[in-house]
Amino acid sequence: MPKLQGFEFWSRTLRGARHVVAPMVDQSELAWRLLSRRHGAQLCYTPMLHAQVFVRDANYRKENLYCDVCPEDRPLIVQFCANDPDVFVQAALLAQDYCDAIDLNLGCPQMIAKRVQLAHEKLSVPVTCKIRVFPEIDKTVRYAQMLEKAGCQLLTVHGRTKEQKGPLSGAASWEHIKAVRKAVAIPVFANGNIRSLQDVERCIQDTGVQGVMSAEGNLHNPALFEGRSPAVWELAEEYLDIVQLHPCPLSCVRAHLFKLWHHTLQVHQQLRDELAKVKTLEAIAAVSHALKLRCQEDMSRQEEGAQPAGDLPFFHWICQPYVRPGPREGSKENSGSRSKRALEEEEGNTDGLSKNKQKKQLRNPHKTFDPSLKPKYAKCDQCGNPKGNRCVFNLCRGCCKKRAFKETADCPGHGLLFKTKLEKSLAWKGTQPVRPEPSQVGSGAPGTLSEVIGSALT
Repeated sequence: MPKLQGFEFWSRTLRGARHVVAPMVDQSELAWRLLSRRHGAQLCYTPMLHAQVFVRDANYRKENLYCDVCPEDRPLIVQFCANDPDVFVQAALLAQDYCDAIDLNLGCPQMIAKRVQLAHEKLSVPVTCKIRVFPEIDKTVRYAQMLEKAGCQLLTVHGRTKEQKGPLSGAASWEHIKAVRKAVAIPVFANGNIRSLQDVERCIQDTGVQGVMSAEGNLHNPALFEGRSPAVWELAEEYLDIVQLHPCPLSCVRAHLFKLWHHTLQVHQQLRDELAKVKTLEAIAAVSHALKLRCQEDMSRQEEGAQPAGDLPFFHWICQPYVRPGPREGSKENSGSRSKRALEEEEGNTDGLSKNKQKKQLRNPHKTFDPSLKPKYAKCDQCGNPKGNRCVFNLCRGCCKKRAFKETADCPGHGLLFKTKLEKSLAWKGTQPVRPEPSQVGSGAPGTLSEVIGSALT
């Protein structure tokens, strides 16, 4: 079957998807994608994967894509970041049988056209791209047209520049997106400024795009594409049930709940502290149950006609968007809060695992990172590296080799036998018939100590 392209690919393979969950590092894993699909998402992306790691690490492939077959998780687009066109194609070839398209995250314009064109020629599935805009609309348009010419079959345009991140995000420019949609003949998805279903519909109407992608909005309300704002505990419980069936690192679960419960945790900060410290899925479920009870108590005490606190559109126990504060607002907001790492280290609790260590523990459940259980190594007397347990000089192998050679000594612990080899060499020379030797000038003639040692070393 020939590879579908452009609008035919969007309408048939992607089923005309309009509601799209963005690729989010450590946040758009299988469990979250399934939750989002249950509540109106029509297309999902994997987290952004590193092409080079995907090529060389079988465990990385298994954790991020080669999981149990899940028919509900389609259509699916796998996103890669890559600098080398050949590596990108290698990664895409390994992934193409598990998805409906391969997406290239274009954070840097270098060698972009070559990467897209090579993948377009080699793969059996379409290549799509996700870009950020340039400050100039015409430059953004030329960029999009270059990608289309190189073989890109669908383009997602995030209406912010590469500098607009974190507290500097600001509003996304739908004008840039609209200009790109008019300038290319392939489907376009818009990304940015999406907090509700009304925003989705307005974006499609204002820009003319085929679909709208949500990241932050989806994280704070996975039912966004349904046009619903359910209670925060309702979606949290549903997500935790899915995680039981499709496990993922605890760090991902915790991060999702921090986003989902953002407004409630500003009110019940003790639960925020507890969520930062817990180490098992069961403990997280217990925190979720406690949060549900607290919210229900707040609801029962709510007076008729009362308004939500601050500028929130709903009360804190309702899923709703989070408006990221600017630099000054952010510093004030975070002045009294504590980081997750600080909470973990509180009261001597230093057994928190990084994301990488949690992934390693998933691959090997018996692996431990407890420093008290690691073997203690004595240090080399000279360089500080671990010394050999049976070294006669109490040194590491490198230092031991130098000393044993200098002193013509043996160290069985390191397998260094300079003295033994010298004795064997001298004994062997003593058994050989005497032969006339040519006259030698100076030291170092055959049979001298330096020559014998050198011969033994050889």
